[in-house]
Amino acid sequence: MLVSLLVSFSVLLFFGSQIYQKAPPIPETIQTSAGNVVYTRADIERGQNTWQSIGGMQQGSIWGHGSYLAPDWSADWLHREALELLSLIAS
Repeated sequence: MLVSLLVSFSVLLFFGSQIYQKAPPIPETIQTSAGNVVYTRADIERGQNTWQSIGGMQQGSIWGHGSYLAPDWSADWLHREALELLSLIAS
């Protein structure tokens, strides 16, 4: 039983380190060709946290298959903005 436990944790640690080392890099900034900053690392990480908080990561594999299956959040946001704008215009 002890051998099984040691082997299991060794495999877990090995693959955990491989996943950590081979994760895609997150750039510090994303800039236009003119040098204007479009996104920062903090923006990207905040977006990841938002995506995880609304359940997008539960919709498929680790590297984003959920984007094919999860609801279209951008269309939903645009729809909500349009409704709010119409409400403001009406009042």
